Amino acid sequence: MIANLSTYESVTTEEVKVWFKAGPVHKFPKNGGACIKYKDKQIAVFNFTRQGQWYACQNLCPHKMEMVLSRGMIGEEDRHPKIACPLHKSTFSLKTGENLNGSLDAIATYPVKVEGETVYVGFME
Repeated sequence: MIANLSTYESVTTEEVKVWFKAGPVHKFPKNGGACIKYKDKQIAVFNFTRQGQWYACQNLCPHKMEMVLSRGMIGEEDRHPKIACPLHKSTFSLKTGENLNGSLDAIATYPVKVEGETVYVGFME
């Protein structure tokens, strides 16, 4: 399973070559997450309505190596969006992927855009 971590790499908006259609807005819970699949990746997509923002990151927890981050709780720390892993409560920045309360490696993050009623996630390939 460790090899799966290497399939995830953060993408900036400037690096996007493919905007993948993740689904309609109404399929993503308000102030929560849902998992989508893109090629061999599971991606957690979050509709953070309290901030009026959308975020995406790898669904794979780097500690327990389980696909669970989409089921974690989202929140804020000093107005900075974060996701808490539902298995061990480690928190990660939804902007940068940085581990906010420990020494785990950062998670990969991806840009999200909404056009009309459709959510897209950006990838390099």
